[in-house]
Amino acid sequence: MTINNAAEPILVGVDGSDSSVEALREAAVLADALQAPLEVVMVWEFPDQADYYGISSSVIEGDARASLDDTVRAAFEEGPPDGLTAGLLYGPTKRTLIERSRHARMLVLGSRGHGGFMGMLLGSVSAACAEHAHCPVLVVHRPRVTEDEEQADGRTARSRA
Repeated sequence: MTINNAAEPILVGVDGSDSSVEALREAAVLADALQAPLEVVMVWEFPDQADYYGISSSVIEGDARASLDDTVRAAFEEGPPDGLTAGLLYGPTKRTLIERSRHARMLVLGSRGHGGFMGMLLGSVSAACAEHAHCPVLVVHRPRVTEDEEQADGRTARSRA
């Protein structure tokens, strides 16, 4: 039996954090290796308090679009890979990503984003998706450190092991 899931994308959820930029880079490597489409999404919501302060949903959506574009640029300084699609999804982040994972080959997320309590090892969105997604989930824990950065920082690969 042959299973053809080449049309199912590697789905990356980003929030503009360094962790999500690295998740996008890792997902691009996987998509290339698996010859799968790469789809990057940012989930946004209209907060209850925004109406009180006179902020329109179009402003918040525009900010989300700008953050998504900035994240893609930060991940791929030389330009995004061919075939990358990027879009916004509206709704609660956890539930929206879990639902979208029904149509993905894999979901890739950073371990910590712009959520609360930054000391946590695994963010609440990553943890919820790892538990409930409808596809395999890869949680990227830290940015890669290049040899030049290690040397500039006075570290070696052996000292990190």
